[in-house]
Amino acid sequence: MQDHSPHQRKIIDRYYRNFDRIKFERLSELVGDLYLAEGKKKEKLWTTVESTLTALEFPASRIEHLMSRKDPTLLTGILKELEGKIS
Repeated sequence: MQDHSPHQRKIIDRYYRNFDRIKFERLSELVGDLYLAEGKKKEKLWTTVESTLTALEFPASRIEHLMSRKDPTLLTGILKELEGKIS
């Protein structure tokens, strides 16, 4: 494995330090996209939501519930909950 320059290490460190915030922002964007999407695009977005919540270590039972209902308003509630933890 190749060593990284000091500049590259700083970028990598900042990414992982802000990982939760980055994923939270992505989920926020997905809510709007879900309201506008249709068909296969909407299914793909829900898959992305599931993987993002998993990366944020959100409880699996809650993810399953969200995925069974696929209701963007539930995702909005989850975002409000996560906002308190991430901020």
